[in-house]
Amino acid sequence: LSKRKLCHLFGVVRSSYYYGIKTKPIDIERVKLKALIRQIFNDSKQSAGARTIAAILWNEHNIRLTRYLAAKLMEQMNLVSCQLKTHKYKHADQAHRTHDNILDRRFSPDAPNQVWTGDVTYIRIKGGWCYLAVVLDLFARRVVGFAVSDSPDSMLTAKALQMAYQTRLRPSEVLFHSDQGTHYTSKAFAESVASCDGMKQSMSRKGNCWDNAPTERFFRSFKTEWMPKGGYEDIFEAKSAITDYIWGYYQTVRPHTFNNYLTPAETERRYFNKTSYRVS
Repeated sequence: LSKRKLCHLFGVVRSSYYYGIKTKPIDIERVKLKALIRQIFNDSKQSAGARTIAAILWNEHNIRLTRYLAAKLMEQMNLVSCQLKTHKYKHADQAHRTHDNILDRRFSPDAPNQVWTGDVTYIRIKGGWCYLAVVLDLFARRVVGFAVSDSPDSMLTAKALQMAYQTRLRPSEVLFHSDQGTHYTSKAFAESVASCDGMKQSMSRKGNCWDNAPTERFFRSFKTEWMPKGGYEDIFEAKSAITDYIWGYYQTVRPHTFNNYLTPAETERRYFNKTSYRVS
């Protein structure tokens, strides 16, 4: 049978048939874009969603892409962001000395080194747990100090605080906010705070996690974006992964919604460039 008769037999318009068999040119730019999206997705350990990928494309590669088109391309490539369930961290010990909630959920300071927040979370390892303490500068949601230990005690939180204090060149008059866990209410931690010039303590109301929401959000991001479901082999592997996440991804690559999808490091850089320009 001729092609004309076959098209008539199956009710196909001949022009549609010839268009279907015509060789279509490869969209090189679309191929490059998909390859870049896959690279960003893999760099995030398969955690980045459409919003994050669209922001990184704009911030790092100057490619404007809506999150809807990013989602469509991800769907075409079968890229699905992994999200893990959260788990509550329980504080079983009684408090030593608590402080008033001076911060009172004012989570948007005007400059770096005005308000730091701290918290501790569990990290699953083979045969048990280890613990991560962080210190977050609320201005750009930047991690300025952290420590990992096999015990959630005052030594852990003090180590994270002192790392922050030294890394930020010993700033004065910082407000440090935390929950009422014993690792923050103890005498040992109070002594660590006292060693920081003019630092004051603020604490969440008992049992109210929303009073320290930004730090809780950081832990959620780490656990859903980076930490494998089964945890880590040991504390050394956990510490290495945490360091990679904070320094290699969270601070400098991962866009943050609070920073209008800029990274914490870039947000601070722009702030300091702007203030130094005003001074000069």
